[in-house]
Amino acid sequence: MNGAPLRSLLFVPGDSERKLAKALECGADALILDLEDSVSPERLPVARAQVLEFLQAHAAGARLQIWVRVNSLSGGRLYEDVTAVIAGRPAGLVLPKVDGYPDIERIALTLEAIEAGHGIAVGTTSLLVIGTETPAGLLALPSYPQAAAVHRASARRLAGLTWGMEDLSAALGARVKRDPGGALRPTFEHARTTCLLTAAALGIQPIDGVFVDVRDAQGLRRDAERSREDGFAGKLAIHPDQVDVINEVFTPSAQELEWARRVIAAFEAAGGAGVTVLDGQMIDRPHWLLARRLLATARLPESTP
Repeated sequence: MNGAPLRSLLFVPGDSERKLAKALECGADALILDLEDSVSPERLPVARAQVLEFLQAHAAGARLQIWVRVNSLSGGRLYEDVTAVIAGRPAGLVLPKVDGYPDIERIALTLEAIEAGHGIAVGTTSLLVIGTETPAGLLALPSYPQAAAVHRASARRLAGLTWGMEDLSAALGARVKRDPGGALRPTFEHARTTCLLTAAALGIQPIDGVFVDVRDAQGLRRDAERSREDGFAGKLAIHPDQVDVINEVFTPSAQELEWARRVIAAFEAAGGAGVTVLDGQMIDRPHWLLARRLLATARLPESTP
């Protein structure tokens, strides 16, 4: 993602003027204006027009990023979605039901022509991929790093990778996604882990999927805390009430930030050495990388004040 990692990304139905207006005040780091699951095909023309109007009114000066989830490439509506909203210059597009890297390459090539036709610098529009909504998509994730090394223009657009289990469970015919204690069943845990590892291999932001019970704030907190502990940088939200919890969990604590500043300072004092000592403990490059990540997430400079 451009700038600091995005902690919270809130889906907003593209055809709801009321929800669009309310979303601006929810505190999310990013909004995802939805043209896919939350909009019926009959409402798509209305949704596209409202999304474009919203982007033109708010994208340039907003303190948050505004993205658009378009319909899938296989569904046949993606081109119309993109051409309808691209003039509003969204931060990027969220791509659902991706079956593999060839889908990303085709979409990136299509985007080049659409951007050029609207006077937008080619490559400006980033991509956030939902990589596990189809069985083929999940199986293809490990091939992404090699494909990205070959198709560098499309790879430069990749900003993040996330995962979803609702469409995957429907495709599999899976009736149960979590065990009675709330833990993901093996197939969905595999999807989550593969998403995380693939994003790390690509050097892009891993974003955890949605927590569907909007009334269970404690369950959301536990889910988000596990996400951050495992290495996810942010989480998708489906209701404004989820945003504050997600932001809180993914914001480093004062103690973490103090540790990060001291790590950076220790390496600066070491004059470029790859290994140094802090509080009697050896620290090396992984500690330095973690310190930088913590400060970036908190939107703070690396140097000590």
